[in-house]
Amino acid sequence: MPRARLARMSAGPSRTRMDDVTVERVLRVVEAIPPGQVAAYGEIGAIVGVGPRLVGRILRTWGAGVPWWRVTNASGDHPLLARALPHWEAEGIAVKPNGRGCRIREFGADLAQLQDRARPALAELEGA
Repeated sequence: MPRARLARMSAGPSRTRMDDVTVERVLRVVEAIPPGQVAAYGEIGAIVGVGPRLVGRILRTWGAGVPWWRVTNASGDHPLLARALPHWEAEGIAVKPNGRGCRIREFGADLAQLQDRARPALAELEGA
C-alpha cells in the first residue's frame, strides 16, 4: 500500500504540551488505525501537530484503552513487542526477520486514509 505524505490537519498552532485536548487527539487518531495496520509515532504526531516523543508519552500514560499495539517507531519496531504479539497475530501483522517489529512498508496505514478516518473524531474536539 503506498504511503502518502501527510498535511497537518489543523491550521492552528502546533500543540507542544500534554493538555487534555492533545491527549484526546492522539488517542482518537490511534483508535482510527485499522486492524492489521500500524502507524509510526511521528505519523500520528503529524496528524495531531505534536512530536513523536509526546505521542509515545501519551500512549505510555493513557493508551491502555486504545489499540496501542498498532503504533511503532519509524522502522516498524515496537518497544513492547512481546505484549503486542498476540494482537499482531490476531490481526495478521507479521514480525520481520530481525524480530523487533513489522515491515512498515507492508503493514503501515495509508496516512491520507488515516487522517480521513480520524477527521470526524477530531472535529468533535474543535474549540475544546
